[in-house]
Amino acid sequence: MIKKLLPLYQNSFFLSSKPESPSDRFLYFCNESETEWVGIPKTELNEREISLLKSLYTLVEFPSSNLHPTIKAWHDFLLSNGPIPSHFTANTLRIIQFNINGVEVNQPEIESALKGFFTEDVIIIWESGNRGIVIEEKNTMALSEEEIVSMSETLESDFYVKVSFYIGKPSAFAKELPIKFLQEKEFFTFAASRLIHSKIFSFERVFPAYLAFSLPQELIAKISQDIIELFQEDPDMFSTIKVFLENNLNASMTAKKLYIHRNTLQYRIDKFSEKTGIGLKDFYGAFTVFMACLLFEQQM
Repeated sequence: MIKKLLPLYQNSFFLSSKPESPSDRFLYFCNESETEWVGIPKTELNEREISLLKSLYTLVEFPSSNLHPTIKAWHDFLLSNGPIPSHFTANTLRIIQFNINGVEVNQPEIESALKGFFTEDVIIIWESGNRGIVIEEKNTMALSEEEIVSMSETLESDFYVKVSFYIGKPSAFAKELPIKFLQEKEFFTFAASRLIHSKIFSFERVFPAYLAFSLPQELIAKISQDIIELFQEDPDMFSTIKVFLENNLNASMTAKKLYIHRNTLQYRIDKFSEKTGIGLKDFYGAFTVFMACLLFEQQM
């Protein structure tokens, strides 16, 4: 199917495997199994055609040949099965992934702004036009989750784009690092497409939803339908219970986030427990209800 593109673009060409020496002058598209590739000159494509092709095939963006050697070494190590970078001296690091949704992404300005939030130099790698990686050494892991939320809000305000982050776990600097990174990348891709109401992600925030999405249908059917039906009848009940659980059963914080009075919050919690017979202050009850929330959210 992808070969049908060749007559449409005079200087395009076909490959049966990933290009070994990609040119900066071409855009490369492949099928899902990455067994068929087409290279098309950038000068022969407009924005509308690129958007159409991206909806049909996978656009793979390769690092520029003009990259700084340090950044290219990290790109090859994490994404292209390259050797472990020799210049890195820290024993532990953290990888923070980011994704930017915007019409035009000014990479140099975004990169400069990102570096301004960190106390020391970090390595920033662009995977594509709107997705990248921040690599921190152990002694630079200064930003908390709340500070990363603030960073996201500042970037959105300054550049008029939506930015989401996945905060990776501290990891040993070893040859196995790319495997762990690819797992975190999978979680981030899942979260960005499924958990659209959030913008800051981590393993513990994503994995429950990832697990719920991966459950077989016969197991999903065993989740109490009484809870699902109650959420269907009363969407406010769903949002209240989910935010309450996500905020560690903190009534004050939940009421503040939902912009409701604490008495209203308590009324909804009591009504939920009365109708379902499940107490939210019990760990097992809270866990079961949270899984039901995630499953219901998938149906919305």
